[in-house]
Amino acid sequence: MSPVRAAAQHRRNGVLAALTAFTIWGLAPLYFKAVGSVPPVQIVAHRVLWSAVFLAVVMALWPGAGGFRSIARLRNQPQLLRLLALTALLTGSNWLVFVWAIAAGRLVEASLGYFINPLVSVLLGRIFLGERLRALQKLAVALAATGVLWRIVQVGSLPWIALFLALTFGFYGLLRKRAPIDAASGLFVETLITAPLALVYLGSLAAQGSLAFGHGAPTDWLLPAAGVLTAVPLMLFAVGAQRLPLATVGFLQYIAPTLNFALAVLVFREPFDAGQLLGFVLIWAALALYSLDLLHAGRSLRRAPAAPE
Repeated sequence: MSPVRAAAQHRRNGVLAALTAFTIWGLAPLYFKAVGSVPPVQIVAHRVLWSAVFLAVVMALWPGAGGFRSIARLRNQPQLLRLLALTALLTGSNWLVFVWAIAAGRLVEASLGYFINPLVSVLLGRIFLGERLRALQKLAVALAATGVLWRIVQVGSLPWIALFLALTFGFYGLLRKRAPIDAASGLFVETLITAPLALVYLGSLAAQGSLAFGHGAPTDWLLPAAGVLTAVPLMLFAVGAQRLPLATVGFLQYIAPTLNFALAVLVFREPFDAGQLLGFVLIWAALALYSLDLLHAGRSLRRAPAAPE
């Protein structure tokens, strides 16, 4: 396969991985509503523990994950361990605020955070990675920024949930893109770093008799599913982040907040008015413009003469 074709296949696989991850995240509020009787902190603790269990199985059975030997080698890479500890903190805090927002009936504001996040990703890519945008892409960014600003005005106050979610996930994507470790191994280390804290917390709740697990309720089988729901999209996201420009990943992320927003308004019946609709339309127009530019660039790449095999 020629280098051009190999690069195109590499990119297509990254797009598929990212699309799947964002679709899962977009539908995730349905799961969190199903376990809504469990306090958000407990849900996040279960996510950590069951993710560690699920990823341990993946590491043992899937050769492509790198195996436990790749984990053992991290003992001699303290800088990488510190980086993964930081990404673990970012994901854990992001999870907690997102789950709390769903429980509090503020999924519309949470979706705003993930609408803002692509703009954060574009900014971080420009500042830290030197990524550049073509003219049409710059126009798309400006249009999306207008839509986001309009949404912020409609909220009527500083949307701290939205800003927190956008910044934590934006920096997570940047740091994981720069981390020299495969997706499964990196995520496994992140869960191992936070698992002791989750275990101590859940153990203390069990000792007090306030643990929402082990009582024969539906949550006894729903909570372990949090491991798969957490690990699979994060692994796919890491693959996409490593194979695609951060700006492209940022705009693909509109899929998740769009689904979140639709669930909030159509299923959970959160407030929605014409002003919010205008911001939504502006953001989707930006996505359409950016997608058109990517399609044109892809066609230009396919028309380029192939290098000798």
